[in-house]
Amino acid sequence: MDFVYNLVVVAHLLGMAAVVGGYAASQPRVSELMVWGARLQLLTGLALAGMASAIDSLDKEPDNAKLAVKLVIAVAVAGFAEVGRADAKRGKAVPWMTHAAGALAVVNVFVAALWQ
Repeated sequence: MDFVYNLVVVAHLLGMAAVVGGYAASQPRVSELMVWGARLQLLTGLALAGMASAIDSLDKEPDNAKLAVKLVIAVAVAGFAEVGRADAKRGKAVPWMTHAAGALAVVNVFVAALWQ
């Protein structure tokens, strides 16, 4: 089961790379890469939290407060990315949504790495 958990971690990190990399590469509009990265982050984050809580053999002790903060931020990133991409497709790019999605994704990385 450790292998499956680690595969989900890899997918989660690739989603983060897609959001942050897409933000760096496609300013001032939300790219399709950012949207799919945000979706992947949200789904794999939920899977990781569920696996860590439910599977005793993983020996994970999830911090529910940290997970709640990360979930709120991830939902905001996905929301800004989805709305920003929809606006960009209509030719009405809203740069602040791109910056909000990208900056919040970076904030989520800081929360993940620095919250002990």
